[in-house]
Amino acid sequence: MSLFRSFLFVPGHHAARIAKAFGSDADGVIVDLEDAVPASEKRAARDNAAAALAERGPPAAFVRVNGSADPCCLDDLMAVVRPGLAGIVLPKAESSAQLQALHWAIGQLEHRQGLVPGSIELMPLVESARGVEDAAALAAAVPRVRRLTYGVADYSLDLGLQPDPGEAGLAYVRARLVHASRSAGRHAPIDSVVVEIRDLERLRDSAQRGRSLGFGGKLCLHPAQVQVVNEVFGPTQEELSRARALVEAFDAARARGEAIVTVDGAFVDAPVAERARQLLNAAR
Repeated sequence: MSLFRSFLFVPGHHAARIAKAFGSDADGVIVDLEDAVPASEKRAARDNAAAALAERGPPAAFVRVNGSADPCCLDDLMAVVRPGLAGIVLPKAESSAQLQALHWAIGQLEHRQGLVPGSIELMPLVESARGVEDAAALAAAVPRVRRLTYGVADYSLDLGLQPDPGEAGLAYVRARLVHASRSAGRHAPIDSVVVEIRDLERLRDSAQRGRSLGFGGKLCLHPAQVQVVNEVFGPTQEELSRARALVEAFDAARARGEAIVTVDGAFVDAPVAERARQLLNAAR
């Protein structure tokens, strides 16, 4: 399973923007067939998404399809489940039944395309109070769910949250998704967007807040946001150096039959050493 720091959304009906997105430093690009696309442009967006997959290469290609209750959803899946697709993003995810239905449909299309069963990821986009409360069921619904994310705009609308630079209103959804992901053995969830695309300091604050709460990456709306997100969610050389020192000291202590060691005045036990080891593995 791949690790991602940044996912960049791009509207599917703008072929030039899709090309620009795939030329960015984002770890994943999400071609949007849902909210960012007018009804009159849905077919063109599918065609553009399919064309982008045919020219696959890094970054990883994801597609946000229309919601499972929308008649367009099946057409979206039939158009984009093909070689080159890394994952499907399902908006308005609220129940495990939704994910199980899509899991089956994607599996059938994988078979038709000669793809490895289960190779295409299914990423639930939680956008409502109901979805947040069912986050544990969503995370554990099917094996192809590898990480969760959430949509701040629709979630805020559902709850009547007021815009807040400190993001106090997002504390609950963030905590729920982090705990649900961990309990299901999934990757750390992906934090939502910052809609003020020119305010990179606000973006950095939001990304740092998300990382400190246990998120592994962040959604982006503009290529200019990608570098900041990658910096925040990617380990610094200082962090890597300290992680190596912690692991080496702990492993040496364990070889001596000791269960704890002190490094620079701080106790290092098994959980601290394991966290440092995970950081080094992710960096590799």
